[in-house]
This record gives sequence, structure tokens and C-alpha cells, in this order.
Amino acid sequence: MNVWKIPVVTPNDKVLASPLRYVMWLASKQAGVLFFAILLGIIAFVAQATTPFAIGRALDSGLENGLTKDVLMWAGVLLAAGVVQVSAAALGHRFDVLSWVRAALTTSRLISDTVSTRGDAIREELPTGEVVSSVTSDAHRLGDLYFQTARFMGSLATYVVVGVFMLNTSVKLGLIIALGLPTVAVILGFLIKPLQKRQEHQREVTGRLTSLGSDTVTGLRILRGIGGEAVFTQRYKEQSQKVRDAGVSVANMQANMDGLQVLLPGIFVAVVMWVGAQAAVAGEITAGQLVTFYGYAAFLTWPMYNLIQMVQIATRAKVGVIRVLKVLSVKNHTPDTGSITPVASGGSLIDEVSGTTLENGRYVALVAADPDVSALIATRMARFNDAAESDTRVTYNGILLKDYVKDDLRRSIVLAESTPHIFAGTLRAGLDTRGGTDDSTILNALHVADAHDVLESLPHGLDSELPEKGRSLSGGQRQRVALARALLTEAEHLILIEPTSAVDAHTEARIGAQLRQYRAGKSTLVVTASPLVLEHMDAIEVLDNDGKVIGTGTHSELMSDMSTVGRTYRAIVAREVGDEDTDARELHTLGTEQEVSH
Repeated sequence: MNVWKIPVVTPNDKVLASPLRYVMWLASKQAGVLFFAILLGIIAFVAQATTPFAIGRALDSGLENGLTKDVLMWAGVLLAAGVVQVSAAALGHRFDVLSWVRAALTTSRLISDTVSTRGDAIREELPTGEVVSSVTSDAHRLGDLYFQTARFMGSLATYVVVGVFMLNTSVKLGLIIALGLPTVAVILGFLIKPLQKRQEHQREVTGRLTSLGSDTVTGLRILRGIGGEAVFTQRYKEQSQKVRDAGVSVANMQANMDGLQVLLPGIFVAVVMWVGAQAAVAGEITAGQLVTFYGYAAFLTWPMYNLIQMVQIATRAKVGVIRVLKVLSVKNHTPDTGSITPVASGGSLIDEVSGTTLENGRYVALVAADPDVSALIATRMARFNDAAESDTRVTYNGILLKDYVKDDLRRSIVLAESTPHIFAGTLRAGLDTRGGTDDSTILNALHVADAHDVLESLPHGLDSELPEKGRSLSGGQRQRVALARALLTEAEHLILIEPTSAVDAHTEARIGAQLRQYRAGKSTLVVTASPLVLEHMDAIEVLDNDGKVIGTGTHSELMSDMSTVGRTYRAIVAREVGDEDTDARELHTLGTEQEVSH
């Protein structure tokens, strides 16, 4: 079985500058397929156009000479034209479908690649619904354009051939046919622009509805907790009604066009027959030519219909391509511009602006009064946004991070953010992101992250399926699964932002101790203010409000330090402990109230 593979192609910025350039670029990537599709389309339509001509000649020959060899010859021509038409149309349809598949799936692949490589840039510039609609709707509409191309070219070629023939036979009727159908097309063309605007509006409100639905489903547990289900349900109803109204508006315009596509060509055929009948009575054309003209007048409504359909499809495709280009034009925050490979081991990772340093094999914490300040420094030490970090140099072994080959850098330096994202699929696949890890290693990472309860709660262990974003897990379970996933990368430099913020104190203490032992010999930077984790650190770097390192020490050293550094550190840690005590008191109060109510 032959399976066609999508070609690995990437458009440059010039291609993405306009919808037309992108359409032409995509056509150039399947020039052979389009050539044969158009050639077979022209052959099929020309063969079909032969039918009225052959019938008219056979009729004239029969009326003049009876059943002769000429009649049989034209009958044979009619049969041959039918065979050619059917064969060319059947084979051409295969090429039409192939061109649709190539265009639609190549665009879908490009969107998928863009989403997977742009990351945060996509979320910052476009809503989720916009991206989803680009794959599920816009890419298919673009495919329709290439599917219709062969019919369009065949219809155009046939219209020219038939028009020339009819002008040579009867100038009056030829002019009526040559000019009448384009007039019909122009009339219908006036409706194209309003239809396009309505389609753009429908596409916009549909994208908003998709985003709203996605956000609601993702945050359903939170909505239930705060009692916000009714509010979001009402918002979804209102947006759904807007989508319905937009759809009805498009359908009304489309219905008017479809009706006119039948009415106007029908009136045109009636006019041709009236003028042709008068010409036949006057002896200007033969009976066979009258039949031929009627056949062509009726036949040409089909090519004209295809031409109008092409305009409508092109209009929808233009709307879709504009949306697709919005996605494809999103720039990567961290383009792969580096050339140094591999990333040498044993060096120090340094943020030069803040002074944060992660030396080889060290277990270090970063502490700040404002958690966002320390998280920002940790994030830029993993190179996630070159533009935003252009003035904040981060080096490894004295070399800027952007000068390394990005794939190598990502293998060496791994960042686990505070808000974990769990992917749908088996627990094993979600944990073993780099592949090839045996079960004992995975289980050990789950033990270090104190996530054994997750494994026990699933019916099939590591082979259990997790829903999208791990919705079946609690916030603390998701955080610990994400920690285990980060540990399994075995990165030389691991950066963890608030890895234990959603777990209880006992679990946090166990993780803090186990994490140090697991990462022995490798570099680990943890952003946290929890003393249960900080007490296990080799070093703690304390930041001021401006994000500068003002001092370094162990937990015990900083707790006994009487300088500004020590006072700052103790204030941060004391606040953390105070928050935990407050949470504990609130839980105790809640439990007491529940007991009293019972």
C-alpha cells in the first residue's frame, strides 16, 4: 500500500506576506499534480462539449440523406466523446482529491509546526479558538480552492472553444452566448463582496465561541468551586446565538446567490432558444444547428456555474488564508540562530544582570520578596524570549545562550514552570517525554516527586489514560507529575519554579530532601520561599526588590545572619511560614464548623 507523505516545506517571509503569494507557493509545491488535474479537466469538458456538436451534425445529415454512414460516424464520435469524458473525469477526480489533500494537510502541518515551535508567542497573539479553527476549517477551505482549479480551467477553456465555434456559425447567437453568460456572472459577482464580509464575521464569532468553550471546559473545576457555572453558561449561550445569527446571515446571502445561479442562466437559455428558433424559421441556420445552439446554451450553464463556484470558493479561501497567515506569521521568541554545539558540560549558568549563578553540580535556591521577580530571572536563564531578554545577558561557560544550537541547549537546560501542563495520553507517555526510559526509572522519579498516590489512584498504573490537561488529577497531583516529568529529562541544568506550591507541608519536606539526593552531581535551581525546601540547599541566593543578588548562604547561615541580607531572607521566609500557619488555621476552623454543623 502506497502512502503519500506530506512534503517537508517551510515558506519564507515573502510567501507569508499576502494570501495570493501563499496560494501560489503552495501550488508550486504540487505543480505536477495540478498540471495533470487541469489537463484532464480540460479534456473532460472539451469531450463533453463535443456532444451537442455531434448531435447537431448527425441530425442535419439524417434529415438530408437519411440513415447513412455519416450518421453512424457522428454516433461513433458521440460514443467516443462519452468514453473520453468519463475516463478523463474519473482519473482527473483522483488528481483533484490529491491536490486538495496536499494543500489542506500541508497547511495543517505548517500550523501544527508553528504551534509546537512558537509556544508562548502563539498564546500571546492569538486565542486558542483561532488556531483550532485554522486547522479544522481554514485549511480545508484552502484545499477546496485547488480541488476546484481543474474544473475552473476546464470550464474556461470550453467556454472559449464553444464561443469561437458559435461565432463562426451565427454571429448573432454567438454574441448572445459569448456576452450573455459573462453578464450573468457579473451580476452574481456583485453579491460576492457582501458575502465575503458576512463570512469573515461568521469566522470571527465562531473562533470566539471555540475559545470560550475551550476556556470553560478547562476551568470547569474552578468555575464549580466559585459558583460561576451559570455565568459562563450564559456567556456561551449569548456567543452561540451570535454564531447562529452570523450563520443565518451567510445562509441568506448564499441562498440568494444559489437561486440566481439557476434563474439567470435559465432566462438566458430561453432567450437563446427564442432567437435561435426565429433564425431557423428564417432559414439562417439549420435544424441541426438550432439543436447544437440549444445544447451549447444549456451546456455552458454548467461551466458558468463552475466559474461562479470558483469565485465563491476563492472568496472563502481568501478569508481562511488570511487567518492561516496570522498563525504562520507568528515569530518564534527564540529562533534557532546558534551554531555552537554541543553544549559543553561542567560550566556555570550565569544571569549577568541579577548576578544569579548556577554552578556545576550545585543545588541552589533563588529567593525574592516578589516571587514574580525570581521567576522572571529563572525563566530567562532557560532562554524563552530573546526580544524581551535582549538587555539581560545570560551565559553558559561564558557564551550567550542564543549562540548555542537550540536543540542542544534544550537538552542541557530544562525549565519546569509553576503552572504545570499535563498532556492527554497515558501516564507513561506523559512522563517519558524523551523516550526510552524503563519503568524502574519512571517509578523512581514518581517516588522522588512523592507522586505514588497518583499511580495508585489510576486503574492501569503507568498505562492509564489521562484526559486533556490532566483534569482528573488534583492541582497538587498535577504539580508532582510535572515535577517527575522534569526529573526524567535528566537535564544537566534543571530550573524549577515553585515546584511544591500546591502540596502540603509534609509532602513538601519529603520532596525537598529527596530532590537533593536525586539530583546529586547535576545542577538544580529552585525558585521557592519554603523553608522546608530551602533547608536542603547547597546555597540560597537572595534577591532585592530590583532583582539583584544581595547575598548568598545556606538556610542556617542566613537565618542567623544579622546583616541586611539575613533580615531580608528571614522576612521572606517568615511570611511564607505565616501564610502556611494561616492556611492551617483556616482549615482547622473549617473543620470545626463542619463538626458543629453535623
